[in-house]
Amino acid sequence: MKRKDSALRSKLLKLSREIADTDGIEAVNIRLIAQKAGVAIGTVYNYFSGKDEILFALTEDDWKKALCEMKTAISAETFCEQLQEIFYFLKERIDQSAGKLMNSLGTMELPGQERMTSMQSELEAAFIQYMEQDVDIRPNIWNETFTPKRFAHFIMINMSALLKEENPNISFFIAIVKRIVY
Repeated sequence: MKRKDSALRSKLLKLSREIADTDGIEAVNIRLIAQKAGVAIGTVYNYFSGKDEILFALTEDDWKKALCEMKTAISAETFCEQLQEIFYFLKERIDQSAGKLMNSLGTMELPGQERMTSMQSELEAAFIQYMEQDVDIRPNIWNETFTPKRFAHFIMINMSALLKEENPNISFFIAIVKRIVY
C-alpha cells in the first residue's frame, strides 16, 4: 500500500475549505476538489471516503483551532467572567463556519460525537484550570461528591445546551454558577 502524503492531504483540505467558504458547504464535492488540486478523483478518495469525511476533518480543525485561540483570548480575572468570555467566543465560532459544518456532517454523526467528546474534555480541563486560578472561589465547596471535575462537566453540559439555543440567556446561567462557587 502506498504511503499517504500529509502535504497533499492538507492541500485537499485547504481547497475544500476555500470551496466551502466561497461557494457554500453544499458546493464541496470530490470532483471539484480533485480538479482544483490537479489530481485524479481516485486520489482524493485515497485520503477521504467522501464529502462527509472531508467536512468532518474541516470541523475538527475548526474546533482544535478555536480551543487554542480561546486560551489566549480569555482575559477576564474571575471564573464567572471567564465563563462568559468562553461562551461568547464559542458562540461566535459556531455562528461562523464551525456550526454550519457541524450541521452538515450527515453519516459522520457518530464519529463526530466521539471526537467532540474529546474536545469537550479539553474544555472541561480548561474550566478546572480557570476555577483553580480564581482565589475567590470558596475552597470548602469541594468534596468527594461535588468535585471540580464533576462541576466542570455540569458547566459543559449546560453551556453546550445554551450554545444550541437561538437566543441564549447566559446571564441566568452565570448567576447560578456564582451562587454555587462564591
